[in-house]
Amino acid sequence: MENNEIKKVLIEALALETAYITNDGSHFQVIVVGEIFSTMNRLKQHQAVYSQLMAYIADNRIHSLSIKTYTPEEWKQDRTLKGTAGNVP
Repeated sequence: MENNEIKKVLIEALALETAYITNDGSHFQVIVVGEIFSTMNRLKQHQAVYSQLMAYIADNRIHSLSIKTYTPEEWKQDRTLKGTAGNVP
């Protein structure tokens, strides 16, 4: 499973601003940023992401998944606080 494939699926399905995907084989870390998350609690945010990737989890292309979700404002604030506003995580 390629990072770009996951990114494309998530951005298209959830109308995200951006997504950052890293992996070491079948273990993926997903950081997603989108306004869609502004009306959801953390559990619903993660469920929204999982639901788009269930087929890949079911056929074992994704073995484990770590998810971090942000609204655009949360993302901007997090990057500013960490002093990495221009850097990817």
